[in-house]
Amino acid sequence: MSVNYKNSGNSAPEDELLEFLLQGKLINRTQYEEIKNEMAKSNRPSDKIIEEKKLVREDDLYQIKSKIYNLPYLDLFGRIVRAEVLNIIPKELAENYRMVAFNKSDQELSVAMVEPTNFRALEAIEFIARKNHFKIKYYITSPSSLKYILRQYETLSAEVEEALQGAETEAMEVKEISLAEEGLEEVVKTAPVSKMVSVILRHAVEGKASDVHIEPFGAETRVRYRIDGILHTSLILPRHVHSAIVARIKVLSNLKIDETRVPQDGRFKMTYEGRDVDYRISTLPLINNEKVVMRILDTTSSMSNLADLGFWGKSMEIMKANIDKSHGMFLITGPTGSGKSTTLYALMSILNQEEVNIITLEDPVEYYMKGVNQSQVNPEVGLTFAAGLRSILRQDPDIIMVGEVRDNETAELGVHAALTGHIVLSTLHTNDAMGAVPRMIDMKVEPFLLTSSVNLIMAQRLVRRICPHCKKEITLASTLEDEVMEELKVIPKEHQPTDIKLVRPFKMFMGQGCVRCDNTGYKGRIAICEVLEINERMKKIILEGGDMVLKIREEFLKQGNYFMRQDGIVKAFRGLTTIEEVWDATRS
Repeated sequence: MSVNYKNSGNSAPEDELLEFLLQGKLINRTQYEEIKNEMAKSNRPSDKIIEEKKLVREDDLYQIKSKIYNLPYLDLFGRIVRAEVLNIIPKELAENYRMVAFNKSDQELSVAMVEPTNFRALEAIEFIARKNHFKIKYYITSPSSLKYILRQYETLSAEVEEALQGAETEAMEVKEISLAEEGLEEVVKTAPVSKMVSVILRHAVEGKASDVHIEPFGAETRVRYRIDGILHTSLILPRHVHSAIVARIKVLSNLKIDETRVPQDGRFKMTYEGRDVDYRISTLPLINNEKVVMRILDTTSSMSNLADLGFWGKSMEIMKANIDKSHGMFLITGPTGSGKSTTLYALMSILNQEEVNIITLEDPVEYYMKGVNQSQVNPEVGLTFAAGLRSILRQDPDIIMVGEVRDNETAELGVHAALTGHIVLSTLHTNDAMGAVPRMIDMKVEPFLLTSSVNLIMAQRLVRRICPHCKKEITLASTLEDEVMEELKVIPKEHQPTDIKLVRPFKMFMGQGCVRCDNTGYKGRIAICEVLEINERMKKIILEGGDMVLKIREEFLKQGNYFMRQDGIVKAFRGLTTIEEVWDATRS
């Protein structure tokens, strides 16, 4: 990427940044005007708006900034910094001012900064330079690149090793104290175990893990993180600290630490880098110990839009058309962990306007959304989905989001809410969109009510995205090509995708593995989906009954829609994911 830079000398850096992005065709004229308007309204700099909206790749944005500030751009990924150089700038200072020392040659110290105009940061560096007689050479780097180096201050294993040194005696104390005594709680609050747990949790958030598993594993304790849907072993601990760690987590989540015979559920909240992170806890008694699984809910995460989540073409058009209707049900199906809640929130962010009253009933509340009334079910006090939905209908809602349709009563209430002028968003556990209709009928919803109330049913799965930094072109094995051709043959010729070439050998992509993706070849996830619109023809099929699933599938294809596997194949051709991921997510 190259942009001819001519400094006018008069314009503000924010204006210069926008001009360069426009000249380099990294943003279009419409985006340019939208950013200018947002800057005027919110009085925020252009780079913050661009980063928030993810309009430009981070590397491209900071390379442009390097031209504006006349500083060399540096990508720090993969670089290992010697501890004596890294510690020249203390960790707290580096995190606070977003800067790191990464190289020292004679008396010249190289420093990379995210914000080279931060005068407090510059003053701090100049003070260090005067004190140590250094000459400073400045670079600009991206936030992700900086974070990679910041992790080198303290690695997970090093921090836990430090805590372990003081934990051995402590674990023995836990073992020896009678569970009936009040002293146990105090023991598990003390420094070593407390630090070990907080380090495990912090590294899970930094690594964008969705779950943490702490489980006995032979003569050891294993800590695994689920990242992009795959479990990775991150740490092996000695078995003697297991009871103390479990007890510490129970104390945090207000569970009974002396109850080890039955499963328990709880939650707690911690603050990380200024944002609240919720941890939902589940304990399970095993043969001779307990396993703990923690679901991480970053409640302040920014909402993704439909395009970012992977929706495109006709699927996106159908979704937007149906979300604009004045009433009706919008159902999303799929197993646990298939991204249903995230899609619901993306839809709610479209609907979230000042003139509408949106009320949700969730289990649990996974994200907090400004302007939306969010309620959490609590079966212990009788607040189930059905009971909560009945109360919500007395709150004058326009849009209702129910976390899940689990039983006949919730299904019936949801259908009646949709019939009486409300938009109802919810999820259902079925394997595909076609299976949702018979599932609702099984829940005692009459077919004529179903056709009058349900606007759209979609099914989705999550597949891993190919890492953009190590992506390379590959050709498929001939047997795999045959399978791909069989899947695409089902799509009528007039509805075949026009932007991909179905000429053998097929050219697809995979990630080679690099430091940015922890050598997995994947970074992040994307949805593959099938979107079933309940139009007049579909209504007729449902009312006729019989083998409706087969008829719905036939009509679905006639309308030019793609099944999940076909949607995934198109995304594999476009270099977003791999065929292996698609096959794995859609196997029966």
